[in-house]
Formats: sequence, C-alpha cells, structure tokens
Amino acid sequence: MKNTPIDHIIVKKQISKILSESNLEILGQSKIRNIVKLVNLIEYETGEKFIRMEMGVPGLNPSKFGIDAEKKALDANKASKYPNMEGISELKKEIVLFVKNFLDVKVNEESCVPTVGAMQGSFASFLVANKANKKKDTILFIDPGFPVQKQQVEVLGMKYETFDVYNYRGERLRKKLESYLSKGNFSSILYSNPNNPSWICFSERELKIIGTLANKYDSIIIEDLAYFAMDFRKDYSKISEPPFQPTVAKYTKNYILLISSSKSFSYAGQRIGMLVMSNNLFKREFDNLEINYKSKRFGYCMIFGALYALSSGVAHTVQYGLAGILNAINTGKFDFIAEIKEYGERAKIMKKLFLENGFKIVYDKDEEEKLADGFYFTISYPGMSGNELLENLIYYGISAIALNTTGSERTEGLRACVSQVKRKQFKDLEFRLKKFKKDF
Repeated sequence: MKNTPIDHIIVKKQISKILSESNLEILGQSKIRNIVKLVNLIEYETGEKFIRMEMGVPGLNPSKFGIDAEKKALDANKASKYPNMEGISELKKEIVLFVKNFLDVKVNEESCVPTVGAMQGSFASFLVANKANKKKDTILFIDPGFPVQKQQVEVLGMKYETFDVYNYRGERLRKKLESYLSKGNFSSILYSNPNNPSWICFSERELKIIGTLANKYDSIIIEDLAYFAMDFRKDYSKISEPPFQPTVAKYTKNYILLISSSKSFSYAGQRIGMLVMSNNLFKREFDNLEINYKSKRFGYCMIFGALYALSSGVAHTVQYGLAGILNAINTGKFDFIAEIKEYGERAKIMKKLFLENGFKIVYDKDEEEKLADGFYFTISYPGMSGNELLENLIYYGISAIALNTTGSERTEGLRACVSQVKRKQFKDLEFRLKKFKKDF
C-alpha cells in the first residue's frame, strides 16, 4: 500500500476522518455523498484526479432547447410569478405527447405533474400511496435500487421490505413477488427500469407479471424511469413507432411513472422531473386519504396535499425549460437518445479495461441476454468483499459505491457509473487497473 498511485498516508487519514464523522466502521457502509466528500478531500490534498464512478451525475452538456426556452421565460419575467401548483399548461401538454410518443400510453393532462426532480416524485408518492389504505402500510422494493429512496421511507417512518431480483428473473419472479404481496399489507411496489445500480432491464414478460400481481393484490406500482430509453440494445428514438420504452403501464391501471430530466436530457441542475399517474389512479378515491388530506381523490391529494406541502410547485422558468426540451423531442427537432448513447460507448470501453485486469461483472445478464452497456455497471474482484474492494480502489484513485448499500445480496460487488469519466482518462484508468492487478 506504500507504493499506490495516490498517497497512502493521506488516503488512510481521510478515510478515518469520514468514518468518524459518519459514525461508521467500514467505508462500504457509506452513502454516496460520503464517498463524494471523501474523494473531494483526497483530490484537494493530493492534487491527483480520481476516476470518479461513485455518483450518477450527468456528464454531457444540457439541452440547448431547454436553456433557450428557460432564458425566454426569464426575459418574460416569469420568475416573478408563482406557477400553478399542478404545473404550467405548456409543460403538461408536452408530457402527454411524450408519454404517448415514447411509451405508447395515453394519459390526461391532469394526471401529469412536474416535480422538483424525480426524487421529489418518489417522496410524494410514498406520502400518498402509503396512506391510501390503512390495511396497507408497507412498501416493497424490488432491488437492487437507489439507496436514497429507502432513506426517504426511513425519514417518513414508514415500513418497507425488499428482495434482490437477481435470482428471480423471468417466470421465477411471479412466485417470489406473490410470496410478498399475498400478505396483503403492501401499498406500493417500487423498482427502476433500467435499473440503478445493476443496469438490468425488465422484459415485457416480467412487467406483465408485476402488473398482473399488482392488480390482484391492489398495490400501486411506482415505476422509476430515471434512465428513460437508455437500454441501447433497442432503438427507442422513433416517434410513435415501436419499439417503445417498456412500462408496467401496459398491464395495470394503478401506476405512477417517475420520469427524470437529469440523465436522459442532461438537465440535472435544474431539478425538474415528471410524475405521471394513470387516469384511473388520479381519479380513484380512497376513504383513508381523507384523514390526512381532506380529500379522497388520489390525484388531488398528490398535487394539493403532498406536493404543495413539499415545495409549493416547481420553479416557474424551469418548467418552460423542460417544456422546450419535450417540444423539440416531440416534434423531431431533438434526438435525445443519439446524444446519450455516449454513455453506452464509455461503458463498453471501461468494462473491457476492468475485465482485462482480473475484474468480473456482477450483474451480467437479463435472463439469457447479455446486459446492455449503459450508465452503470457492476464489478467484483476475486477474493475481495465489496467493502474491501471499495477501500482498496481508493488508494488507486478509483471511486465507486458498495452494492450492499443498494439492497443487493451480491456483497462482493461495487456499482460503477461511467458518466463522470472522460475518454481522455481511459489511459489513466488502464494504468491504475494494471497496477492494481499487479499488486493484488
């Protein structure tokens, strides 16, 4: 450890500092933001730049269509006025078209609401879905998943259960999922597709299983589409033409879709996402909602109950920015998928470098099909736990997060994100991985 690319004394000191501040025993238990802070401190003290794979931060420039539309709104003094709580009409119309064009799903404008990022969308969804039926007080996570969503549930003091889907793909998912839902206490089910962190993508068969069982046991599906259309094995770029982004909305009427503008549109800094409820769920009435929200109607409680209490709406001019992006996509002026394919190309090269130096891919298949190259991939190294691998790689200037923080049962693995790694860093990555292989 004394001859590592990053000064081992400084690394050891900063790791000890972070663990002490976080009241943790091992680095692998750290949340994403703790790893970010650790790497920032080491980079500042050593002057060395890391291969940063710990956080899913977009690595492409934001859409010009969004910037131009937002500037126009600022010049029109929209910043001085509160937006409508349910969202501006220009944006709601574009969301309806986008959902029809790329999901082949019909929703009404009233069912489409902007949120302060998809993160606020999940938080609000928990607040309403988990209070709809007093007999259903638990949320089910199909893992692995985004750790902060469980943190949201914990902050709210709600119950949740989880299982790692890796060994239950295809038809096996039915029995496993029903073993939970048959208890009758699950208000909602959350998963991401494509999946953060594993990058698995559910098939139509699996989505049908999830939707069918949700119907049977009356659970609301919260489908996280943060990485919309980023399964690059298929071309989802054609407007109103198959193939469409797969969605459980084809198989149930009780769904909430969370669509982010951060990754697919590179608009992360503006903190705006889309929450899309089925028309059925929006209008559906639950007696128990009246206790907290003074209304039985789900959609009303979502907008004027949860979202109003959380932020009183999304920044006015930012809504015009997203409306500008969606309009350009819906009218064929902006092929957003062509731009974000860069992530898949980076992943392909980076995976090759890791595999050539003794690493293995942890989540490697969708049923029998090879996993797509995309925003994330998962790695392990023979003879090391994920916790050990994470800490060892820090000394080599490579950062990631441990899979055990995501609900994964694959405790030997790490999640690697490609977005912050520039192509000019590939040679440096190769050097550090070769050194790691030699030393271990």
